[in-house]
Amino acid sequence: MRVLLVEDDNLIGTMVRLNLEQDGYAVDWQRSGEAALQTLRGGRFDCLLLDIGLPGISGIDVAKQARKLGVGTPILMLTARDETDSKVQALDYGADDYLCKPFEMKELLARVRAHIRRSQGSLEVPTDQELRIGLATVNMERRALTTHDGLIQELSDKEAVLLALLHKNPGRALSRADILEEVWGMDATPTERTVDNFIVRLRRWVEPEPDRPRHIITVRGWGYRYEP
Repeated sequence: MRVLLVEDDNLIGTMVRLNLEQDGYAVDWQRSGEAALQTLRGGRFDCLLLDIGLPGISGIDVAKQARKLGVGTPILMLTARDETDSKVQALDYGADDYLCKPFEMKELLARVRAHIRRSQGSLEVPTDQELRIGLATVNMERRALTTHDGLIQELSDKEAVLLALLHKNPGRALSRADILEEVWGMDATPTERTVDNFIVRLRRWVEPEPDRPRHIITVRGWGYRYEP
C-alpha cells in the first residue's frame, strides 16, 4: 500500500512516516502542495494524508485540484485548526475525513486502514453501468457525475459509494449510522455531521433545487431516503 504524506513540519512528518512504515506502508513524503500535485500526476496512491496549513498552495487547494485531476484516492486532512469552517471547506472540496492535531498515532493508523479498506471495498460497486440519480448520470467506472446541464463533476470514492448506496435502496430510509457503516466502516471515526456535509454537496449536483430536494430526502431525526 502506498501513502502520500504532505506535511511541512519535520517532527510531525517524521513521526507519521515512521509509524506508517512500521505498519507496512510505502510512504512518499512531500513538504509542499506544489510537490504533492506533481507527485499525484506521476503515480497512484492508496491514501493521501494532507496537512491543511502548507506553505504556498494550501492543503484545501491541493485536495480541490486533486479531485479535478480525477484522483479518487481517499484524502485525510491533518489540521491544527479547530474552526468548523475549515473542516467543512475541506470536505466540500473533496476530502473524505479530517484529524485535528495533536492526534494519537493509533487513531491515525486506524483511519488510514479504514479509508483504504473502504476505498477498495467500493470497487465492488458495479463499474459497468451508469446510475441515474435525479437529473444526474453517474459513470461508476470513471467516478464521474454528469449534471442535467452537461457539467462533469469528478467524484471521490466516498461520494460514488454513497450515491450507489442510495440508488440501491430506493424508498428506504437509511439512518446516518447505516450510511456511516456502509460508506466509512465501523472503525472509522467520522461523525454523523460528515454524512450531512456529503449529502449537502451531492444535492448540488443531482437536485434541480438543492434547497428543496426531490430525490435525496431528509428523514428528520433519522437519516435520508432516495426517491427516483
